[in-house]
Amino acid sequence: MTSSSGSSRTSVPGQRRGRRRSGRTPGRDSPALSALGDFQTLPLEIFQMVLNYLSVKDISMLSMVSKTISARLINYISTSSGSRRLLLQDFHQELPARRGGASILEHYKALGLLLKRCTLLLPTRDRLKYVHKVLSGVSCFKLNGCASPLHCLGLQCYGVFLQILTAGWDELECHRVFNFLWELSNLARKVQTVVSSKPGSARRLELRIRLFCRGVLLSPGSRRSDSAFWLTRILKPWPMVNQARLLYIIFGPVSSRDGHVVWQKMIEGPTDETSLKGLADAIKLLYGTEAREWTADDVISLVDELSVVPQEWLMENNARLLLLSGNSICFTFLASKAVNGRAVELARLMVFMVLVCEKDLYCMDWAVKMMQKVCKVFSTPWERNNFLQCLENSFARMLMDTLQAVLAGERDEEDSSFLNLFHLMNAQANFHKEILYMAMASSTSTT
Repeated sequence: MTSSSGSSRTSVPGQRRGRRRSGRTPGRDSPALSALGDFQTLPLEIFQMVLNYLSVKDISMLSMVSKTISARLINYISTSSGSRRLLLQDFHQELPARRGGASILEHYKALGLLLKRCTLLLPTRDRLKYVHKVLSGVSCFKLNGCASPLHCLGLQCYGVFLQILTAGWDELECHRVFNFLWELSNLARKVQTVVSSKPGSARRLELRIRLFCRGVLLSPGSRRSDSAFWLTRILKPWPMVNQARLLYIIFGPVSSRDGHVVWQKMIEGPTDETSLKGLADAIKLLYGTEAREWTADDVISLVDELSVVPQEWLMENNARLLLLSGNSICFTFLASKAVNGRAVELARLMVFMVLVCEKDLYCMDWAVKMMQKVCKVFSTPWERNNFLQCLENSFARMLMDTLQAVLAGERDEEDSSFLNLFHLMNAQANFHKEILYMAMASSTSTT
């Protein structure tokens, strides 16, 4: 019994060890393969075939399962089949919806999230190098890569891709992204060329810079804080005069025919809100709390410099830009002239703001209230009264000049001289009517 029981005790452990050895595939339970889960039974080629049946969003979710799967996905993205599958390039024939109902812009948003997750553990520099390696074959992502940039969605797709990729990155990492793109596209030299050349002499390069900055760095739909950061990075390296030129290139009016910047738009005649909206939105962005590197004086100086790009603008266009830029900027700009003793210039600008209110159907009481706020800036009653006298003199002088043009028969196809006189007389009448309303309401309340 003793021998038999000893035999049984020695045989059982041996049997267990034998079963464990016979049932284990070499390397099967290694940490790298076990992280693949059920995918470890598939050959790499079959695994990549399975990926072709998944949407980009599904592949992105799969990349979060484990580091090993993420590494396999990185390898898949770098293959020729993965590139063909993921790097769609039909930027010139965008359809309302692609397979799965997603547009090509949505596709590149999903691709940005995929690469963001796959490279999560890499340092920023390595992430950028890998992303560049993946995207380097897409010519439409390059500043000069597309032969028909006005009809191409390539830069916009690149922009939404970067927007998703860098979402949540800290400021230092975003600085590295900007420097990487700036050097990669050789933008410093190109921008230097357009801001130091005669306006319009490098029209194609101006257009390329505009499209790249707006499509990639200032991607539509970005948060205001992100847009303020990228716009600051674009402008801040340059002197104020070059900042104004560059701002006009990126946001100024363009030709509807060929997309080139129209440099004479603000000089030749009054323009409309559409031509100024981009500039006004950029100014509001820099003036807002999101743009921490800009002071009020910086923005006012930029607006001042902008009004002489490429030559001095018509005063009406200055006034319209200020109105579109918002109350705060408008008042700050006017107040700076009051503080610096430029009453005549301030009065003339105020008259043109009244004229724009009349033409563009703004409430005239806004202009009266703005005048009241400006009057409070003056330190003495004499300065305030001098400004009001200059204001009335400006109205009278503009009316006489416009009437003289009508009497001289200076007419064009739109009969603009007579139309200007009509608007100016109505503007003056409605402006003074609001002042009378305000004065009568004030006197009634005091009695």
